[in-house]
Amino acid sequence: MIFKTLWRKKEKQEDKKSVIETKTDVFKYRTELEMRFTDLDMMGHVNNAMYFTYMEIGRTKYWQQAIQWDWKKTGVVIGKASNTYIKPLHLGDKISIYVRTSRIGKTSFDLEYVLVKTKNGEEIICSKGKTVCVVYDYETKSPVPIPDRERNKMIAFEQLES
Repeated sequence: MIFKTLWRKKEKQEDKKSVIETKTDVFKYRTELEMRFTDLDMMGHVNNAMYFTYMEIGRTKYWQQAIQWDWKKTGVVIGKASNTYIKPLHLGDKISIYVRTSRIGKTSFDLEYVLVKTKNGEEIICSKGKTVCVVYDYETKSPVPIPDRERNKMIAFEQLES
């Protein structure tokens, strides 16, 4: 046992990761989601891949209702997507998703999500996720700056500093 850790003098450091907000009171947008029987896997809970579909549905509603994104003029592609599973979802759970813009860059912005189920009048956090959204010109096949109209709508809706 003398050779156990003689060569390691530094403390092991954890990877630094961005923290996705799980306090729902910082989110200004929430929408209900409809669970379908086909969302379930053979174990009887919502399949892990469906969480990304729920984020997509929430994102689309957020863009349509809160930001009024002009899809015909400017596209958006997902550059990165992540999700942390906290509690399982089962058939019959009443589910909602919170969505917010947490960062706005030149050609990209981050959206954060918190998926909850309501039980006995209380919201239970089931997952938290994040997507990096890249504004994209399909003609030139390249990222482009976020249009001022949409940028200003996100800043105003989320009450972000410009």
